Amino acid sequence: MDLESLTEATSGAIGALLSTSILYPLDTCKTKYQAEVRDHAQQKYRRLSDVLWEAISTGQVLSLYQGLGTKNLQSFISQFVYFYGYSYFKRLYLERSGTKSIGTRANLILAAAAGACTALVTQPLELASSRMQTSAFGKSKGLYETLTEGTWIEAFDGLGISLLLTSNPAIQYTVFDQLKSRLLMRQRSSKADTESSPEALPAFSAFVLGAVSKSIATCLTYPAIRCKVMIQAADVSEDGKDAQPKQSKTISGTLYSIWKREGLPGFFKGLHAQILKTVLSSALLLMIKEKITKTTWVLMLALQRSLLVTRSRLKSS
Repeated sequence: MDLESLTEATSGAIGALLSTSILYPLDTCKTKYQAEVRDHAQQKYRRLSDVLWEAISTGQVLSLYQGLGTKNLQSFISQFVYFYGYSYFKRLYLERSGTKSIGTRANLILAAAAGACTALVTQPLELASSRMQTSAFGKSKGLYETLTEGTWIEAFDGLGISLLLTSNPAIQYTVFDQLKSRLLMRQRSSKADTESSPEALPAFSAFVLGAVSKSIATCLTYPAIRCKVMIQAADVSEDGKDAQPKQSKTISGTLYSIWKREGLPGFFKGLHAQILKTVLSSALLLMIKEKITKTTWVLMLALQRSLLVTRSRLKSS
């Protein structure tokens, strides 16, 4: 059993679950704001706060949580798969290469590989979550209804750009790991025990490094992020109802639509909202992950020893 990878995956998944739940209303506002592509004179949401005000004025505040269950499921699975794959690929690389550290280029490649695995596994859930969030307030469908609206091929809408956006977490976690390793070098003490718990950052340090690393990754990849939101968003008509049938969206068509209606600034519409939400979410995730890593490690060791004892008793009997 790869305890280190399992510990990283479990800690990351729990961190994602908590951070997603805490910041979900902000995430809904951000997603609806990003999904709108109209001429400036016709825009419904001129500011991020307009989405929140619409929910309050129409008595649909609870609709800010529409799709929370699906988003939590997607976040938990995606972060578990990502952190497990990322940790596993790093350990495999170190074993095969015989080196004691991973360079920036190798780190980026390993993180991108883990991100690609994650996108393939969780794309239908991510698509369903985006459509629930961008549906008119109070009009969101359930997970099963959303996933069965079209064919299974349509359930993977946006997969291409999701694979392209594996560069986002690759940049984020590479920057985070590089900063983390340099910070830990100052406080690292020699440990002879091979089963000692993984080194962890203090909560505030993890929060700051998480915010910095995610800000850098978000700024570099934001045009693709907005394009992805547009592709996955629910088609909503002017009266607030979901439009039927849903029109097929392509990367080139979405990019052209943004350029035609909003020009170059359109590719960065909602950047501040994206940074606010994702930086807070990522920083919270990494802070929680770093704080519970040691506890998770101890629980994994206890579980492993319990399984070994059970196995030995079964063999002896």
